[in-house]
Amino acid sequence: MSANNIRKEEKVLSRSKSQLIKRLLGYLKPYKRKSAIVISLMILVMLCNLINPLLLGRAIDTYVADKNVNGLLIMGLFLCACNLAAWGFSKIRYILVAEVSNKILVEIRHQLYTHIQGLSFNFFDSRPVGKILARIMGDVNALQNLFTQSIQSLIPELLTLVGISCFMLALNVKLALGCLIILPFLIGAMFYIEVFSRRRWDAYRSKRSVMNAFTHEDFSGIKVVEAYAEEKQTAGNFKEIISELSSSFIHAVKLNDLFWPLVDISAGLGAVLVYMFGYRLVTSGEIQIGTLLAFSMYVGMFWNPIMNLCNFYNTLISNFSAADRIFDILDVEPTIYSKTDAPSLSSIEGEVRFEQVSFAYDEKTEVLRNVNFMIKPGERIALVGPTGAGKTTIISLISRFYDPTEGRILIDGHDIKEVELGSLREQMGIMLQDTFLFSDTIMENIRYGKLDATDEEVIAAAKAVHAHDFIMRLEDGYQTKINERGSRLSLGQRQLLAFARALLANPRILILDEATSNIDTQTETLVEEGTKELLKGRTSFIIAHRLSTIRDCDKIMVINDLNIAECGTHEELIAQKGLYYNLYKAQYRFLSEGA
Repeated sequence: MSANNIRKEEKVLSRSKSQLIKRLLGYLKPYKRKSAIVISLMILVMLCNLINPLLLGRAIDTYVADKNVNGLLIMGLFLCACNLAAWGFSKIRYILVAEVSNKILVEIRHQLYTHIQGLSFNFFDSRPVGKILARIMGDVNALQNLFTQSIQSLIPELLTLVGISCFMLALNVKLALGCLIILPFLIGAMFYIEVFSRRRWDAYRSKRSVMNAFTHEDFSGIKVVEAYAEEKQTAGNFKEIISELSSSFIHAVKLNDLFWPLVDISAGLGAVLVYMFGYRLVTSGEIQIGTLLAFSMYVGMFWNPIMNLCNFYNTLISNFSAADRIFDILDVEPTIYSKTDAPSLSSIEGEVRFEQVSFAYDEKTEVLRNVNFMIKPGERIALVGPTGAGKTTIISLISRFYDPTEGRILIDGHDIKEVELGSLREQMGIMLQDTFLFSDTIMENIRYGKLDATDEEVIAAAKAVHAHDFIMRLEDGYQTKINERGSRLSLGQRQLLAFARALLANPRILILDEATSNIDTQTETLVEEGTKELLKGRTSFIIAHRLSTIRDCDKIMVINDLNIAECGTHEELIAQKGLYYNLYKAQYRFLSEGA
């Protein structure tokens, strides 16, 4: 099965709980001050809540027994003031927690997006776009509750639990031990559930990623789906994927839902033990009824933080897989990168040299073997050959989208692996076979080749490739909005805009991969006339299956059987009557028959 098959579930490295928690809490470091304020407010709220039962027990045992109305009124006002302060502190705490958690999510999503942009092409070759989007959107969103509860629940509930335990032990050790004896059994059951629950959530998120990948691919190719009337087939496939996703979710939730009955049962057993011991202690005169009432209130308060901690633990387990999937990508190191302190490549002349270059996408897919050639600055080079021979691979290696398996590529005598990557690519203009336009205006799509270009420069580039006339016939001219991938324009119009974008960059090395494949003959003639002067003085690599478009190139390199089979001018290769001659004659005969 292909590595990037959308139906194949992803393999994600499972990290330990401590590793994940440590990395996730690391995002709180920039917010130490606000976190400290939140924790301080939590402590204040906790203290206000903890003294309620104590004061109430004292009021019953002291003021009610002595019929001291004034004391009761003072105690009541003090309790009201404490609870009002607790409400105010809680309100401020919730606002700060929401602010911090949302900023952390923005930071994680931006970090993930930026990291993915810097990854090498082989990363994208092995993953459908939909599965990458699932990491950036769904998996990051899944962490929102985790961060909110880690600040809002974990720390305060732990402090509350410790505080209540201290108060209960201070009131009566026997009653406290009767309440606490249940905890070891609850903790053991929770850990047992966690082991299996995490696996189930891993499976669910993997299947959700498959759904995203399928949906993205299906809608991206919706014209093909409708053209072949395959809507029922794709709908059936989608229903099958959704069914698997739903089953995996229910399978995971069933186990997670065992948390709450366990806590309720433990709380009930704890309460029964406390009242059994409490009844005996009251009847024996060891404690007063007010003390038992205060203790029973503490028992109720004791299980509330445990319930909240179990909820946090539940959230933690269900989102471990999301954190794993995020860190799985963040831990991917780009294979194409600038070395530390790599020098910038200054303005180049455009000499390109391949020295014993070999390349393979994997162990079974060798594309080039021991390729050697030298291109002088300003030369126009055509790359021809059968489909899959390695023409696009050569230009991808020059652009350093990939590194050669063996050998070196030099530009102006500099090994491109030893120079800063951005300084290399900014001196290249690349127009790939698959024309891509962004959802923006025509003006901004062309300006993408040079972000600081003026409107006049953009228009000049469009005129050079004879795109200006068709642009001006559009509703809003250069301010016409382009739909996603330029679907409002013809294939030829899209390629003209991409050509203008490449020329606007004013590169020293110009790469055209099937640049005129979707342009009609009349438009192609205009483009050739408009770019003839622009190609002068630039090293140009041109891939074209229509051999009539490359006759004027300085060199034509025929790629076949992993290497350069023939090299020379059009006339020289025709005279050799080799592979190029046969390709040219076959194409000429085909065109003549077609005419």
